[in-house]
Amino acid sequence: MPQSTFYVQTCPTCCRALEVRVWYLGREVMCRHCGAPFIASLPDVNAGTDLSDSALMRRADELLEIAERQRHVQA
Repeated sequence: MPQSTFYVQTCPTCCRALEVRVWYLGREVMCRHCGAPFIASLPDVNAGTDLSDSALMRRADELLEIAERQRHVQA
């Protein structure tokens, strides 16, 4: 049985680390945790990560809005 090669990518919606098969690079995949679609891609090593308080608060607000919309859809 051939082995698959994986890499780790962070879900752009829920920020969880995911193991993605290399075969899916450039294709749309879905997060196993939150179900959000995104394009499988390798991280840009030159891009910095903004971990400032304001960036984290914006991200928290985005996730709360997504959760609220999903709650209304399910109701």
